[in-house]
Amino acid sequence: MTSSPARCVILACGNTLREDDGVGPWLAAWAEARFQSVPDLRILSQQQWTPEFAEDAARAESVIFIDCSAESAPGQVRLAPVAPADEPPGLATHHMGAAQLLSLGSQLYNSLPHTALLLTIGAGSLELREGFSDAVRDALPHACRLLEDTVLHQLGRV
Repeated sequence: MTSSPARCVILACGNTLREDDGVGPWLAAWAEARFQSVPDLRILSQQQWTPEFAEDAARAESVIFIDCSAESAPGQVRLAPVAPADEPPGLATHHMGAAQLLSLGSQLYNSLPHTALLLTIGAGSLELREGFSDAVRDALPHACRLLEDTVLHQLGRV
């Protein structure tokens, strides 16, 4: 259980040893440095989203999920609303998507954030190595600006 609900929660996931899959943790680290003195923001990052994140997502006013996307064009930055999945996952699952995590939070805590967004960057490579493909590296400044603007908007500081 978290100590107190944050107004805005960033939930990032990704594997830093799988090239572009590490963009979620990279953006989470960037956000921690950029927003280090912002008390209404909680930033959490792991290799994958697990049921343990459901309470943080459910109790926040807004949540921003961050991940890479294998479906998007390499380097394509997208920010889209996320709705809870129609069917919540079973508690035996160890990995889930943003929609399933929202659904689980609703089921367990009878609560949903007012705003849920998914920020993705299209993966150019998911090879077993550290670093980013050229497409993702080129997209990082845009992704950082978009994340910054979104966080500030969610916290009412724009």
